[in-house]
Amino acid sequence: MSEPLVVLLHLCDSLFPIGSFAHSDGLEDATSRQRVAASADLRQWMDVALTETLRSVEAPAVSRAWRCADLAPSDWREVVAALDDEVHALRPSSAAREASRAMGARLLKTWQQLRPDSSLADLLSTRARWTLPVAFGTVAASSGISESSAVEGFMYTRMAATISAAMRLMPVGQQEGHLVLADGLARVPALAAAAIGDRSPLTMFAPALDIAAMNQQYGHSRLFRS
Repeated sequence: MSEPLVVLLHLCDSLFPIGSFAHSDGLEDATSRQRVAASADLRQWMDVALTETLRSVEAPAVSRAWRCADLAPSDWREVVAALDDEVHALRPSSAAREASRAMGARLLKTWQQLRPDSSLADLLSTRARWTLPVAFGTVAASSGISESSAVEGFMYTRMAATISAAMRLMPVGQQEGHLVLADGLARVPALAAAAIGDRSPLTMFAPALDIAAMNQQYGHSRLFRS
């Protein structure tokens, strides 16, 4: 069996086909309206995404989905489904909700083909589409990846996807983009640890990001679906 680190690297690789390259989480609308026009603006965008989306909703959801692997099968299905419904409901934009479940479904189906597991098969038989954080946490648990590595790895993939989108949408080169990413990644261990230890209700308050995500569908010419 492959070592968990190698498996985590595979799971987090940008080449893994979940379709994240097609989504900007509203950044395309923000750049088109010049609300995010320079690296300083991008840093602010990343900061809000880190604290209000990843730390408050998605990272705790990955942690809770990972922990559900220890539950009895009958309880597991009910708890994971309730968690998925909550994560789905907390995204105000229909495009963002659709994007999360589309990527989650792709992740589960592809991973099940690569590394078949009874828990993943059970998840897919319960419902076909799951939000990305719930799918990621379940896949990580089924693959022997530790809880902390799963949460940190998820946060990395989400931040890297945003930087990748930014480099296609605005005048930010690779070095500048990776400097912004590195600054954000420096905060990940502490934020991930806080998310793992947090058992309070999931909350999210990022109106600027939400409005940008809602406006995305009205763009005259778009590179991204969301």
